[in-house]
Amino acid sequence: LASLASKMSILGLKKKQPKTFKVKVITMDAEMEFSCEVKWKGKDLFDLVCRTVGLRETWFFGLRYTVKDTYAWLKTEKRVLDQEVPKDSPITFHFLAKFFPEKVEEELVQEITQHLFFLQVKKQILDEEIFCSPEASVLLASYAVQAKYGDYEPNFHKPGFLAQDELLPKRVLMQYQMTADMWEEKITAWYAEHRGIARDEAEMDYLKIAQDLDMYGVSYFAITQNKRDTDLLLGVDAQGLHIYSPNSKLNPNKSFPWSGIRNISYSEKEFTIKPLDKKKDVFKFYSSQLRVNKLILQLCIGNHDLFMRRRKVDSIEVQQMKSQAKEEKARKKVERQILAREKQMREEAERAKEEMERRLFQLQDEARLANEALLRSEETADLLAEKAQIAEEEAKLLAHKAAEAEQERQRIEATALKTKEEKRLMEQKMREAEQLAVKLVEQSERRSKEADHLKQDLTEAKDAERRAKQKLLEITKTSYPYTPHHRDLALGSGSMRIDFKDSDMKRLSMEIERERLEYVEKSKHLQDQLKELKSEIESLKLEEQQQQAGVYSLRNEARGYPPEPPYMPHSNVRTTLHAP
Repeated sequence: LASLASKMSILGLKKKQPKTFKVKVITMDAEMEFSCEVKWKGKDLFDLVCRTVGLRETWFFGLRYTVKDTYAWLKTEKRVLDQEVPKDSPITFHFLAKFFPEKVEEELVQEITQHLFFLQVKKQILDEEIFCSPEASVLLASYAVQAKYGDYEPNFHKPGFLAQDELLPKRVLMQYQMTADMWEEKITAWYAEHRGIARDEAEMDYLKIAQDLDMYGVSYFAITQNKRDTDLLLGVDAQGLHIYSPNSKLNPNKSFPWSGIRNISYSEKEFTIKPLDKKKDVFKFYSSQLRVNKLILQLCIGNHDLFMRRRKVDSIEVQQMKSQAKEEKARKKVERQILAREKQMREEAERAKEEMERRLFQLQDEARLANEALLRSEETADLLAEKAQIAEEEAKLLAHKAAEAEQERQRIEATALKTKEEKRLMEQKMREAEQLAVKLVEQSERRSKEADHLKQDLTEAKDAERRAKQKLLEITKTSYPYTPHHRDLALGSGSMRIDFKDSDMKRLSMEIERERLEYVEKSKHLQDQLKELKSEIESLKLEEQQQQAGVYSLRNEARGYPPEPPYMPHSNVRTTLHAP
């Protein structure tokens, strides 16, 4: 019973197993998910992906998956779940180019095939799986930009439009001390040269340059030679097998072209290459895993088959594909030419429209300016008419003022003549007064000198009198004896004489003082008269200057000039009074 129950449970579990499994396929530009039957082989899944993508050149591609630390390609003849695929759900595969053409322009027929190769090779260059020089990197980047953005338009493709695009390998960016703007400028300079190239043509030009790179289409594997464990690299590509040093993937040390290989085989980890020329040595190498040897053999078989296939006549399917592709290219070329012609006509029409709009705006501006000029002319004419009327009125007013000014001038001139005559008389009086003053001064000096002489004579007379008195006393003492009465008499007579002399001197001094006072009074009176004459002359001059300024201002007003301040010269008349 127990065994029966276990058998029944086993049958129940088997019945519950799912009949489908999930698969996610990642292409270079998309992700797809499929629900596959358990019994599907690798070919079923691969054909489904190719039909979905629209790919007919299926022999270049395969479904790759990851196994531990390496990768493997899904085999078409075995069931999917029977292979070492991941146990995840969904199972992830990468739809990639497994084999590469020798000449892309001749072998890649479909546009989708070219596009997938373009995307894969571009990614390998950016990831530095394919070495590319800086110059070639910039050129390839310009073709990639042409394929993505179309023709370069300076008005649309402003600086910085490539900032979000990955176009150059990091190694190239680090090799030179250049900013992102400088790299963009270099790429844009080449990009502008590709004008008129369609997207498929730009991608093909990209691939034609890339296929000449040393690492293009080469799959590398780490191997050892013989039992010495010498580390080497094995490269498998469309041309054959190549042996490299571990530090150099560009220049192979030894090459075995497919046309020179007779047989390739492996036994567990040992791999044997037998040349077609039996005189040459058989080359053996070892790999670390049996799985790697299987992968190497799989790539060798596929590349050799394609190598032989290229040297045969194309199959009917390939011929049909090439014929269709040729017709499609011709049709697209005609369409592009029509589009280019329409685009050119549209651009010319737009330019003509812009020119007409510009001309219209220009004419509108000119009309507006002409209207504004007309309005300004009318305003100017009105203003000029008003100014002419005002000028006419001003002219009449100025003529009237000129007549008044002429009358005033004549009156002022008459007054000036009268003033000049009065001035002349006053100046004459002043000159006479000055002459009189000079005479008085001279007379004063003469009288002063006479007074001095009189004082001197008086002093001499006093001295003579004193000497006479002395002699008289001496004579008196000698001739007459001394008596009181005689002394008194003598003294009395002497005092009389002395008194007489003193009264004369006093009288003379009083006369001199009186004359001096009279002269001082006359001098003061004369000086006052001179001051009055001088003030009268100054007032006459000031009045004359004001009259001249009035005449000048009236003349300027009559001529229409602004009035100017009159010139005030300093008086040159100087009066000198000599103090007595």
